[in-house]
Amino acid sequence: MEYRRLGNSGMYVSEISFGNWLTHGSQVESDAAVKCVHAALDSGITTFDTADVYAGTKAEVVLAKALKGVRRESYELFTKVYWPTGTGKNDRGLSRKHIMESVHASLKRLKTDHIDLYQMHRFDYETPLEESLSAFDDLIRQGKVHYIGFSEWDAKQISEALKIQDAKGYTRFVSSQPQYSALWRVIEAQVLPLSLKNGIGQIVWSPMAQGVLSGKYEAGKKAPAGSRATDKKGGGASVSKFMSKETLTAVAALKPIANSLNISMSQLAIAWVLNNPGVSSAIMGASKPSQVKENAKASGIKLSPESMALINTVLAPVAEMDPAKTLSPNPRA
Repeated sequence: MEYRRLGNSGMYVSEISFGNWLTHGSQVESDAAVKCVHAALDSGITTFDTADVYAGTKAEVVLAKALKGVRRESYELFTKVYWPTGTGKNDRGLSRKHIMESVHASLKRLKTDHIDLYQMHRFDYETPLEESLSAFDDLIRQGKVHYIGFSEWDAKQISEALKIQDAKGYTRFVSSQPQYSALWRVIEAQVLPLSLKNGIGQIVWSPMAQGVLSGKYEAGKKAPAGSRATDKKGGGASVSKFMSKETLTAVAALKPIANSLNISMSQLAIAWVLNNPGVSSAIMGASKPSQVKENAKASGIKLSPESMALINTVLAPVAEMDPAKTLSPNPRA
């Protein structure tokens, strides 16, 4: 495993992070989830990403169970706030009230006294941005949070936040967590250049496009039993945008490239992300320890400019590039 600095901060993260969005507490039983985390640690992964809303708050509980006994200083723990975690009108969004209540709930579930990176899970259109940024700055000054970031913000929202942080003397963002893969490249036109200019590192999710870039889905064939595309708890909906015949056919054309490099399709997908500028880490999820170990081997793979160009050419007809696809809904609607 290789390691990179998170943006322009002094903290290093593993090139590959382990995330438990649709796995821990949802698709995967607790014991299996613990084994996956242990496999990640054995593979040199030190960065673990979760959120208060994942699996209805269960994901944080399971992650804490899996990391029990591991020296706290030896890993980087990331979580997020924004989505509804209860039925109350204030159980969502980025108000000071919800941020403060959520961070304490996350700390309790994660069984720790600090969060290495706390992230605004989406942009909140109802709460004044300065209110949210002030609350995050207070958490850093209190020592409960070490670094701050955001997820799925567009360039205008990022710029507005940076201006407020500079004007008020608040701690700046060091990270962005967007969806990014060879099939979903919407950050490249605006978010990525702005982030590079301001020292914000990308911790990307879904580098394998919800598993589609692994090659396990084939055009004209049913999705494998137990795969994300068959998950009725949310996984199936998230992967559906990549399941067209045209996309699956294009993905299949990547197999000769992976074979020529003697790596798996999954490793090729993750390596493609890591070989793009501005990326600090790629988040992977897994339901089996064997998947963790296999995908972790993507760290350190250097793709030649020719290989990168060939992948881009193969997927060009089906890759999504529109920066307008970076959207945050209104959590209280």
